[in-house]
This record gives sequence, C-alpha cells and structure tokens, in this order.
Amino acid sequence: MKKFQSTSFIKSASHAFDGLYLAFRSQRNFRKHLYIAAAVLFIAILLKVSIIAFCVLLLANSLVLAMELLNSVFEFALDAYYKNKYSRLVKFAKDISAASVLLMAVTSMIIAFFILGDRMYQYYLGAV
Repeated sequence: MKKFQSTSFIKSASHAFDGLYLAFRSQRNFRKHLYIAAAVLFIAILLKVSIIAFCVLLLANSLVLAMELLNSVFEFALDAYYKNKYSRLVKFAKDISAASVLLMAVTSMIIAFFILGDRMYQYYLGAV
C-alpha cells in the first residue's frame, strides 16, 4: 500500500469531512458563502421554486463553495512552499485564485437574482 492511500471509502469520506470542518473553522469567507447559500436555498423553498430552479441554485452555490475550497488549498500550498515569505508571483497567483471565487460568486448571485426575482415578481402579480 502506498503511503497516503486510503484503506476504505469510509476513511476517505472521513478525511473529506475533516477538510470541510477545517475549512468551516478556519476560513471566514467559506463560512460567509455557506451562510449565504443556506439563506438563498431557504428563500427558494419559501418561494416554492421549481425543482429544476432549486437544483440550479444548489449547483451554483456548491460551485462557489468548491471554488472557495480550491482557493484555500492553493493559498495553503503556496504559503507552505514559500515558507510564508512574500513574493510578487505568489501574490499574483493568490489574487487570480481569489478572482475565480469572485467570478463564481457573482455568477451565482446573478442566477439567484433571476430565479428568485422572477418568483417574487410572480407572487407580486398574484400569478402563483
């Protein structure tokens, strides 16, 4: 068996949950995105959006959270490799990585605006 190879699916899942817990505890932006995602999904349930619209919202929010996790991994790896010393190239890489999270978050926000906004507009018109 290789040094870092998991022995079972349960062990692998346990490591993944450890990672989620670590991200939740240590990454402020991950927590913010998670709370926003929960609020958006809760509002979607209250507005009784279609199952397809709910899945689109769930996917968009999940992509934001996944991008935030990847951004954190990237930052940790660069900090470890450069031993927390400043480097312009590391700054550029971190900024671009953060930009990917921002891009996905804005896209997710636009999706939520269209889906939830349309549903609220339908309620306003009394069409629901």
